[in-house]
Formats: sequence, structure tokens, C-alpha cells
Amino acid sequence: MRIAVVGTGYVGLVSGTCLAETGVTVSCVDVDAAKIEMLNQGGIPIYEPGLAELVEKNRQRGRLFFTTSLKDALQGADAVFIAVGTPPDEDGSADLRYVLGVAHEIGTLMEDYIVVVTKSTVPVGTNSKVKQAIGEELRRRGVEVAFDVASNPEFLKEGDAVNDFMHPDRVVIGVESERAGRVMERLYHAFALNNTSLIFMDIPSAEMTKYAANSMLATRISFMNDIANLCELVGANVDAVKQGIGSDSRIGNKFLNAGCGYGGSCFPKDVKALIRTGENHGYPMGVLQAVEQVNERQKSVLFHKILRHYGGDLQGKHFGVWGLAFKPATDDMREAPSLVLISRLLEAGATVKAYDPVAMEECRRRIGDRIDYAGDMYEALEGADAMVVVTEWQEFKVPKFTYIERALKEKVVFDGRNIYDPAQMAEFGYTYYGIGR
Repeated sequence: MRIAVVGTGYVGLVSGTCLAETGVTVSCVDVDAAKIEMLNQGGIPIYEPGLAELVEKNRQRGRLFFTTSLKDALQGADAVFIAVGTPPDEDGSADLRYVLGVAHEIGTLMEDYIVVVTKSTVPVGTNSKVKQAIGEELRRRGVEVAFDVASNPEFLKEGDAVNDFMHPDRVVIGVESERAGRVMERLYHAFALNNTSLIFMDIPSAEMTKYAANSMLATRISFMNDIANLCELVGANVDAVKQGIGSDSRIGNKFLNAGCGYGGSCFPKDVKALIRTGENHGYPMGVLQAVEQVNERQKSVLFHKILRHYGGDLQGKHFGVWGLAFKPATDDMREAPSLVLISRLLEAGATVKAYDPVAMEECRRRIGDRIDYAGDMYEALEGADAMVVVTEWQEFKVPKFTYIERALKEKVVFDGRNIYDPAQMAEFGYTYYGIGR
């Protein structure tokens, strides 16, 4: 099979590369000529473990190509995937200008039957708009070319996206014709052979499934953060509560870790978009509104703990921050809790020196030199009044506490991800603050 993938961002590049790994010939298209040149030279524009090696392997084997020409990519293609960004608009709704722009371009260029697959996360009803946009261009050209639209949402975790794509829990496919279904079935044949469930459904249901999945996960996180905050007030331990409820087979133990809030490119955007979809249909999404409110409040929980410890005065205090990315194994800082913490510390008159294994340049791009950047995790703590953990990178979990003790002015640790044992920290002589325990 031959497919085109429009967009070489996170979703497009991972999806195109992994489909090439199954034997499909893939042409990835992007309007950013510099990015395409980088990919053709063996570079990669995003940080995702294992992706660079897979890109190079399939490029060398002639299954993966990069181009700025959608016209060339469409030649002989069985399907074209739209995998461009859908950033939140000012009102929280998904901005569809890039998705529909691609749809219009496909309509001006297509010559033969093709399945137009929306991979971008889009609200219910978007595929109808894609179909309409393509139809408008075909009518403008005065030609009749058969085509179908389909929805194929992605369920990728940043930091583990390659594994998620190659070994999915399920593949959700929304179609409206048998012909489109057959094309998608052929495309995912390798996954079906590995006993992956291919779940076919109508297009609106497929569109909704993506938002519902991410919103459910965000809900679990905010729920546990709410429970954690109450645990602190009543003297309970959120770790014990997590174990107690997570062992219930109806609940399970995933996404029940208390912390300083979620971030990234998916959960915040998708929760906002689903709330907005409800508003557009006259239905308030009360649970998700609360999820969003709890998460925004939780991003300041570390700052308030720090403020209370120092009696409300942070003027002249200096903090060493471990972790900038919104989660480990990525350099993504979109909606990252670290940005909220840093901003509030600086506003209160404190200074910050931070370290992150991969997100330092991204942080510098976002906030410049408002903070200092360390060469390693221990350098970030030198001369600091306290240490603050914001991202649970593996290398932070078993640190050399003798190094920490020598670096800090006082043995004070604010742990926003509960990666240390409170009893052990007390034994080592640290004043320790976690979340909900």
C-alpha cells in the first residue's frame, strides 16, 4: 500500500514512520521546507525515544519519504492522513483552519479514488466539514472523483509513542462506506495479525472516542489530586488510598498518581474542546469543568507549600528545580506545571536554577533567561534554599542524597510527584513536603 501523511509533527511523524515499519510506503508532507530538509538529512524535529532510529531505518529501506509536495505524495496513494495541529482557539474550541486547509488542497489535487483519513484530534462533525471542503474543490474544478472520509484517532503517550503505535490496545476506525473500511482494514492488516482489535464504528463515534478517552484520563488525575489535597487536611495518606481503590478491578491503578497537575498537548486541549462542544449544543459538561478547575489549581500547589514553609515571604530565596517538561521522556512543555511554578516564584521575588534532561532548550525558548539553567541535576541545587521536584524523570528517583545535602543551604525538599519515601526523607534529616501524604 501507499499512503500520504500531511503534517510531520508529533502525530504525523510517529504515525507515518510506524506504518512504514509495517511495510507501507509512506510519503510525509509538510509546508515547512526546513523541517523536510532536516528529515531528509537524517535529523528529527521532536524528541521521542526510539523514533529517530525508526525514521532512519525506513528511510534507508525506501519505505519512508519526506516532501513539501502534496501533489507528488498523492500520486498512487490509497489513503491520505491529515495529521496537522488543532490548537485551542480563544474560546477553547479546536482551531480547524489547518485541517480544513489541507482538505481544500486535497480537493484541488486528487485525481483518483482515495480515503481521506483524519488523524488529528478533532471535534465531532469535523469529518463532515472535511468532506464538504473536498467536494467544493472538486465542483470548482468541474470534475467527479470518488473519495471517502474516515476518522482514525491516535492514542499515543509522549515518551512511549512508538511502542503505543506498534503495540496498541485497539485501533479505532470510523468509516461510512464498505470501500473505505476495506482500505483501512488492509492498512492495519499487520496489527490485526498480532491480535489487535480493529474497532470499526461510525465517524462521529470515532471522533468522540478520542475526546472521551483523554477526558476520562484527565478526570482520574484531577480526582486523585482532589483526594490528595483532602488527605492532607484530614491526616490520610493518598498512597494508601490509591492502593486501596486501585486494587478494585472496576477502577484499576492507572492514572491514580497524585501530583502537581497534568499538562502537555493533549489533556488540557481536549478537555477544553469537549467542554466547548457541550456548550455549542446547550449542554454544560459539569464534570469536565471541575476537572479543568482542579487541574489549574493543582499547578500552584507546590508554590503554596513553599510559600507556607517560608512564612509568606520568598523575597531573595533561591530554588533548585528538577524537571521542566510536563512529563518524563519528552521535551514538551505545553501547559507544563513547571511554567506556573517558575512564574509564581519569580513574581514573589525568588530566583530559580533548573535542570531537565531534555527540555532545557525548550524552556529557554519559552521564558528565555528569566531563570538559570544547570549543566546537571546537582548543579541546579548549589546554593539553593530548597529543592523542588516537578517532573518524575528516572534519574531523579534514586539520587545521591549526600550530593543534595552538600549543595543545599537547608535540607528542604518539595516533591511534586511523590517520588521519595517520606519516612526515609525524615530519617535522612530532610524537611519534606509531598502531595497528599
